[in-house]
Amino acid sequence: MIDLYPAIDIRGGQVVRLRQGDYNDETVYGDDPVAVAQSFVDQGARWVHMVDLDAAKTGEPTNRSVIARVATAINGVARLQVGGGVRSVVDALVLKDAGVSRVVMGSAAVAQPGIVNEVADVVDVAVGLDHRDGDVAVHGWTQQSGQSLDELLLAFPRASVFVITDISRDGMLQGPDVEGLRHAVSISPIPVIASGGVGTLDHVRTLASIAGLGGVIAGKAIYEKRFSVREAVEVLS
Repeated sequence: MIDLYPAIDIRGGQVVRLRQGDYNDETVYGDDPVAVAQSFVDQGARWVHMVDLDAAKTGEPTNRSVIARVATAINGVARLQVGGGVRSVVDALVLKDAGVSRVVMGSAAVAQPGIVNEVADVVDVAVGLDHRDGDVAVHGWTQQSGQSLDELLLAFPRASVFVITDISRDGMLQGPDVEGLRHAVSISPIPVIASGGVGTLDHVRTLASIAGLGGVIAGKAIYEKRFSVREAVEVLS
């Protein structure tokens, strides 16, 4: 079974989505992240994927109380995966103590792969690899890392999963990079979660056909009611 990871991006305590990661191109979808997470879980989601956009941008953990409330609300029914500003063992420990099951590390992991081993000693780690045509970008997609997706997929033996985002497709609803994901799954020794571009239930069906894929993140399509969490969970199962 491939898990659906319905996404909740938090900024200033509100549920938002950015278009291609642009903080100046934001849509607000609600002011109650706990209710949104609960609705996802009520529809069968076994995971919720949250991104703290404020922490990702500034490093300031202003939404930690919101994250803790979400973790408490879904505890025992679903698990919470959180990214955004996770740059140290201390950051990861605080999130674990808040009830988070898995943290996502992106730029910090690419810059310092050893940090993933340290964090993995205290909580499961997803390594987020955001790329343009196979070239991994960091720091909110503003800089190229100079490293390829293929080489980084082999650089983190302690990662629990990889979250692979095709930057050009994020928030565009035009479909995921299916061939690129097939390739990533074929070379990665660790499960891969697909992120970016999912806009229809047919896109979910196509991803479900990738043998060995570990999960699918969907956000904007759910908020714009192109399909429900329940429908996507059924397709993936």
